Amino acid sequence: MDTFTIGGDLDVHRLGFGAMRITGEGIWGPPDDPEEAKRLLRHVVEVGVDLIDTADSYGPEVSENLIAEALHPYPDGLVIATKGGLRRTGPGQWPRDARPERLKKACEASLRRLKLDRIDLYQLHSPDPQVPYEDSVGALKELQDEGKVRHVGISNVSVEELHRARGIVEVVTVQNRYNLEDRGSEDVLDVCEEAGIGFIPWFPLATGRLAKPRDALDRIAEEQDATPAQVALAWLLARSPVMLPIPGTSSIEHFEENLAAARIELSDDELAAIGSAAQG
Repeated sequence: MDTFTIGGDLDVHRLGFGAMRITGEGIWGPPDDPEEAKRLLRHVVEVGVDLIDTADSYGPEVSENLIAEALHPYPDGLVIATKGGLRRTGPGQWPRDARPERLKKACEASLRRLKLDRIDLYQLHSPDPQVPYEDSVGALKELQDEGKVRHVGISNVSVEELHRARGIVEVVTVQNRYNLEDRGSEDVLDVCEEAGIGFIPWFPLATGRLAKPRDALDRIAEEQDATPAQVALAWLLARSPVMLPIPGTSSIEHFEENLAAARIELSDDELAAIGSAAQG
């Protein structure tokens, strides 16, 4: 796989792993089989994936705890990225809370759960409309100054919010929703590419109508002896050198299927056809 350097000093393969789905239904509570979740995490690292993305809100706390139980002490080169700024009040409920005091407590709790002295990449999960954005980002800058955070990322932001954050701290990654069917963050991706900021697309596997028989994505997948989801991931990797997809799953088999997407080479004509179908 191709690599990307986050923040100038963290070299990672461009296809990572999102650890949201190793929790229970509704991203709430433990998984049905915690031991299987830990086997998956160990397998992810064994095959060379070195970027795992999680958050304190996944479970809540479940994903971070499982990562530590499965992988600590961590192998050299493994980057664990986590996030703070959301609360969990029930399955499927994600109220925002990005008050500075809350973010600092959340980061310190993540450090304890992950058994780390410093988090390589700590991300603000989402802007909180009840809190000035500068205050939330400033809290992450203070955590960095205190040595608790190595690099800072932000998530679910507009171009304007990205510019404001960059005025406070060096932003090394942006994590926004982005996939073949939803390219509403195209302008944010363009800024990231120009600035060399890693772009982590969440919900990367959405194909929807594009995977229907006889559509361009389905046709190209058949020609490539691949699934539409694999081709969608390959398209993301080809879209920009700063793109860092983190498809998540609770299944080793599904993980292997996702990982195989990194070996798919799409021609310029195929990329154009897929892109045009998505915009049609």
